[in-house]
Order: sequence, then C-alpha cells, then structure tokens
Amino acid sequence: MRIKLALFCLPMLSLLLSACGAESPTTVEVAAEAAPEPIAVKVVVVTMFEIGEDSGDQAAEFQLWNERRNLDQVFEFGAHHDLHFDSENGVMVMVTGIGTAKSTASVMMLGMDPRFDVSKAYWLVAGIAGVDPEDASIGSAAWAEYLVDGDLAHEIDPREMPADWKYGYIARNTSKPFDENKPEPTGEMFRTNSALTEWAYQLTKDIELPDFESLDETRLLYTEHPNAQRAPFVLKGDHLAAMTFWHGTMMNDWANDWVDYWSDGKGNFVTSAMEDTGTMQSLTWLTNAGRADRDRLMVLRTGSNYTLPPPGIDAATNLLSENEGYAGLDASLESAYIVGSKVIDTLVAGWDVYQDRTPTVEDIVAP
Repeated sequence: MRIKLALFCLPMLSLLLSACGAESPTTVEVAAEAAPEPIAVKVVVVTMFEIGEDSGDQAAEFQLWNERRNLDQVFEFGAHHDLHFDSENGVMVMVTGIGTAKSTASVMMLGMDPRFDVSKAYWLVAGIAGVDPEDASIGSAAWAEYLVDGDLAHEIDPREMPADWKYGYIARNTSKPFDENKPEPTGEMFRTNSALTEWAYQLTKDIELPDFESLDETRLLYTEHPNAQRAPFVLKGDHLAAMTFWHGTMMNDWANDWVDYWSDGKGNFVTSAMEDTGTMQSLTWLTNAGRADRDRLMVLRTGSNYTLPPPGIDAATNLLSENEGYAGLDASLESAYIVGSKVIDTLVAGWDVYQDRTPTVEDIVAP
C-alpha cells in the first residue's frame, strides 16, 4: 500500500510545484531523491537449510553463523527465510531452502532486491555435502572449482539401455554416454574463478579442523579408503549438484565419470549436494544485468556423510541409516564455519583493496 501511495503522490507533487511557479522535477527525479541508498553488502554467506529454530537446538547450516556473528539486522525477504545482516562488517547470511530451484530463486531475489547493493559482493556457499571416501573424510572441507549439474541430461532405465552403455544417462543432444561430441555446456557445468578458489584454498589449507571422537565409529569402517580414515582436513575438490539424494558405489562411479566428462578431465568429484549450479546460474544472469559478479563466488562444501557404504554394508542399508542423522553433521558444520570465517574476515579486513579486485595467492602474507 505504501508503495502505491508514493507512486500516486509523485505526479501530484509535480502539479503543486508547477502551480507555485517552481520548476517541476520529473517523476523519476523525485523518486530517485525519495529512495533510500541501497545497503552495500561485502559478503553473502549462502546456506541452504536449518533444523528447527535458528538458535539453541540441533544446528544446521545457518545456526552457527547466527549464534557467533553479530547479525544485528533482520530483513523480511518473502522467500524461504529472512535475511540476517552484520551491519558493521557488511556480511549478509541467507538460507535459500533445499534444492536447486530454491537456491536459484533465492539468490536471484536477493540480487534484484533494491534494498541491497550486491554488485561487489563476494558469495560464499558454506554447506554440508556427501563426500567421496576416495578423496576425503567426514568433517573435511573442500573448495570446488568445477560445479557440475547432475540433473540436466537424458536418461533411460539401465535395464533398457544398450549392452555397450555404462550408464543409462547421457548428455543432451548426444548419441551415447560420454560422447566426445558433446555440446558446449548451457547449465550442465559451471567453473568458478579459479584464481579466487585457489586463493581461498591456500589461505585455509593449513587450518586444523576439529576432530570429533564420534567420527571414528564411521570413518574407521572405510578400510579400503585411507583418505576416509583421516582426521578432517581442507582440500580442493569438485562438486556435483543433483536434486536426488543418491548413494552407493555404482552411483559414486557415475558421479566421478560425470564430473570428469563435463570438466574435460580437469575436475575431480569430491562432494555431492543439490544447490550450487542453481546459485551459479542466478549469479551468471545477475552479472549480465550488472547487479552481481559471478567471479566472486566461492563454493565450500564440508563432508557430513560418505557417498558410498563401507565394506560389508549394502547401499540400501547405509542409505536408510542416513535418515537417523549424518555421522559427520556437527563436525561438518564446525568446519564450514571455521574455514568460511577465515575467508570472510580476510575479505572484510582488506576491503579497501578487495572491493575493486578479487584476491589472489600473491596477497597471502606468510605468518
């Protein structure tokens, strides 16, 4: 109602000024003077879900940020979750909702919201994920350069596929799995700013992550995967985003092959979740509109569970056990907060420089 009234009053103001002999400003000029200056945002922390309340109960991706950061302002958003803002440091924390559709819509809404200026903002996805035990352990934190979509494809049931097909899943406009004549990706794969991703990794790679005793029960089962048995650590590893929660050795093989295929052999599948290709898609179009910078996106995913079962347990049994809670949930949330905070605090402290250019490894000062 207030917006409609303001629009009605602007032409009336022009008429009154004209009647008094004053030069009449245009409606656009009056609106520009009346509109408040948008709030400049330095960093947007992108989380995807919360469990129960925002504080005081079982934490999910948002809660640690809410409890440990001075998020002194809350803005109604009209989407999955209100926006929380640290006005002193210019850090926004959002919760998009689970799934590619919700992350895409939420990020686009924020980018188009006239209350905020995110044209120079850095975007940090800080979320949990399934992790390939070949590469890392639960609680570990992986920086992704390649974001591969696991949904945008053609599929037939494997029981109906030709005998020489490895999977019933093929790229659009191709004739067989992993056809070398694949089209240029139009949503199947995105690449983050490699220099920025390398900077984030080098800045955080030596952080000692918390090693919860409760992790031992699960990780020690993975006797055939040495990296799965390690204490949590920071690494670089690429990401597969798919709406279906998949699990098992065969699906894990497909994930590795799919990421390898779309990254032309340059990427290595490490983490599995749902939302990040949607987030990047919105930022790409917001960049085209001059409202954001896709080259300022960083994707940090931390292992809450493994993407395949340990020896001696079948995939269905292990998948169903995930319904009782992820073995590495609390550790992965701590890792996301600790590693993500190092990057955020560095950006804010160096904002005089980083508002105009993205950091590189040359900016890292040795301790």
